[in-house]
Amino acid sequence: MEGKNGEGIKRKVIKLLGLKIIDLYIIRKFLGTFFLAISLILAIAVVFDISEKIDDFIENGATLDKIIFDYYLNFIPYFAVLFSSLFTFIAVIYFTSRMAYNTEIIAILNSGMSFRRLLRPYLISSIIIAGISFFLNDQVIPGANEVKLKFEEEYIHNRPMRFKQKNFHRQIEPGVFVYLENYSNLSQTGYNFSLEKFEGNRLVSKLIADQIKWDTSINKWVLRRYYQRDINGLEEHLASGRRKDTTINIRPEDFARRINVVETMDLKELDEFIQQQKMQGETNVKAFQIERHKRISFPFSTFILTFIGVAVSSRKVRGGIGLQIAIGVIISFTYILFVQFSSQFAIGGLIPVQLAVWLPNILFVFVAIWLFRMAPK
Repeated sequence: MEGKNGEGIKRKVIKLLGLKIIDLYIIRKFLGTFFLAISLILAIAVVFDISEKIDDFIENGATLDKIIFDYYLNFIPYFAVLFSSLFTFIAVIYFTSRMAYNTEIIAILNSGMSFRRLLRPYLISSIIIAGISFFLNDQVIPGANEVKLKFEEEYIHNRPMRFKQKNFHRQIEPGVFVYLENYSNLSQTGYNFSLEKFEGNRLVSKLIADQIKWDTSINKWVLRRYYQRDINGLEEHLASGRRKDTTINIRPEDFARRINVVETMDLKELDEFIQQQKMQGETNVKAFQIERHKRISFPFSTFILTFIGVAVSSRKVRGGIGLQIAIGVIISFTYILFVQFSSQFAIGGLIPVQLAVWLPNILFVFVAIWLFRMAPK
């Protein structure tokens, strides 16, 4: 009964999309080639990663279940999405060029199907791949990366990260600024601390201390030899002492935060994090903004590279399949090179972040349109 219901739903979907047998044939070819190619490259990546890190695993006492479930099961989704656009393109080039070589494309077009109509199953397949990529990027990979990064810290890096920045200055809340001359994340102690509160442009409070230390028993900062000045119009209140427990909107882990912490956030959390970093005066916000825009632009590139792949490989050429695959690889690596260059221009402040991230897609849309117009000829 369940099998009949499933078949009924399948028929309704096929009818709704207006699909024919040839469409289903192309979709199966596309998705089958893609998943086979991505599986092979992931297997190779895992083998190379194991050979590189096996000494760290053994030396640091990583158990087999942690290596498999905490590291490699969370390693696979990240690299699957990372390679998805590239292998979508290679898959399209490979199976379409084989169809062209076997004169299947010519037979399809001679049956009355236009080249534009031929793109429908490719579009449906790329929507499926892009949808999976976006879902993994936003819902699965952030949680997987969090587990993977913890594993790396414990069993690969195996050493505490040192915070070496001096003259630390940050806005931790609107109108609240913190300054530290230096801070050691090993002892969780900072020196020559200052906390200033402003209302508009007016200073209302200033707290200074020779030393500030995180107390893990109470989860608060402890000030040593502090001096506090509160200003209310023409009135001032002064206070001082040898010790003061205080709550500040900053924690020890904020000092040692790695830039790839954004890999553990979904889009909503990443947007909130970027706003917080802007408010705090963080100078590296552009790197976080690039990561945010890439999560949308990268799945979108699947459509562009699919159309380019069809246009390049749908004709039978003298060089055969090998020549078309070579052309496809050159185009895909050119795209990747554009992505890297444009990101660096954004970090350097030469062009806006959003334009830098989307520029490769914009340029390759025009390439896709040109190749699409040339393909039927």
